[in-house]
Amino acid sequence: MKIYLGVLLLLASLPVFGQDVNFISKDPLNGKPMLLGICNRQAFNDTSFSWWFNSEYKMYEVDSTSLAKISDKIKNTDITIVMGTWCSDSRTLVPEFYKILDYLNYPSDKVKLISVDRDKKGRDDEIAGLNIHLVPTFIFYHDGKEAGRIVESPAETLEKDMVVILNKE
Repeated sequence: MKIYLGVLLLLASLPVFGQDVNFISKDPLNGKPMLLGICNRQAFNDTSFSWWFNSEYKMYEVDSTSLAKISDKIKNTDITIVMGTWCSDSRTLVPEFYKILDYLNYPSDKVKLISVDRDKKGRDDEIAGLNIHLVPTFIFYHDGKEAGRIVESPAETLEKDMVVILNKE
């Protein structure tokens, strides 16, 4: 009986925990849906976002030559992405970045995705201390310390900028 009660309580609590991820809000500027707070890649399956995410993802061609230089180093890297679904740079670069991560077989649980509004605020204090002024921002961490970041747009390409960041000593 205790097992059944425990399972029932666990199942009843799942919707409460699920509300914290992939929250869709309304953009006050244009009334369109926007993601806000902690998200995961499944958020881009929503039709409000899939039309641009899937299109950019499919069109992008990964620079495999550059990525060969970091295929081992990326395994020891954690990544935080701060984006705005209302932002044209985010709509282009985030799908491209995910295509790069897929090419590298990078584990999705090592990516922290945070969506912000036009004032660069999430739902809570998700970006506190991250010093976010422009989106998208891709932050790379080694052993919990920031190794580098790509802000708004890469200096060269996403892949080449990743090589520079991940080959720093």
